[in-house]
Amino acid sequence: MSGSATLRAFTENKILHRPFVKNKDLTPSRTKAVVLLSGGLDSSTTLAIAKSRGFEIYALSFRYGQRHRVELEAAQRIAQHFKVAKHMIVDIDLRLFGKSALTDDIEVPKGRTPQEMGVDIPVTYVPARNTIFLSFALAWAEILGSEDIFIGVNALDYSGYPDCRPEYIAAYERMANLATKAGVEGRQKLKIHTPLIQMTKAQIIKKGLELGADYSLTHSCYDPSETGEACGQCDSCLLRLKGFREAGVPDPIKYRAKRVG
Repeated sequence: MSGSATLRAFTENKILHRPFVKNKDLTPSRTKAVVLLSGGLDSSTTLAIAKSRGFEIYALSFRYGQRHRVELEAAQRIAQHFKVAKHMIVDIDLRLFGKSALTDDIEVPKGRTPQEMGVDIPVTYVPARNTIFLSFALAWAEILGSEDIFIGVNALDYSGYPDCRPEYIAAYERMANLATKAGVEGRQKLKIHTPLIQMTKAQIIKKGLELGADYSLTHSCYDPSETGEACGQCDSCLLRLKGFREAGVPDPIKYRAKRVG
């Protein structure tokens, strides 16, 4: 074989027929990721981060009996904005168990200070919600052949939910790798990514804007009006407003009232 023929054969084998990889840190088997998408600021930023890392996004949202469905409309907008591979909305009914202001006729706390948040678990906590959501994500990831799940939990600027802590995520990841066929057979090792877990809301907002997140599409409020306007007083609104204020950029969504300071 001549030198030119050898070079041509080498080029065709090593370059032209090499599997396409979107990110140098990813192998072809790791290009799909399931991203839990609530329609809020954190999950939208998490999706943006996952996409920036080269993953093909499979977004997963839930119609779980929440009193306000506006967040699902936001999730659909965000999925379209980022052109995800697929967006699935799963129906479950956590109202069967209740005991949360997000599913039951229980008053949503308003006007709490950052110091008051995180001291006690608030009534907006939905029992075992992240465990339930992650279990659905785990099942879909195994079907897709994905080793990666992204969830936008945060342990700094948050309302005190027990299923947002790093030790919870670590424990769930260990369990997940014991609980699936792929894990037991050693074909896959599942990773639960929590890119926001040690970030402030301001840092999250800056990161999302850097990656093309459109926060006008998002919804964070626990107690919106019938037309979808945020209340400006619940824990989620207050943390969101604090984040935008500290990031030095305006919050693009509409509020009925804003607490300043």
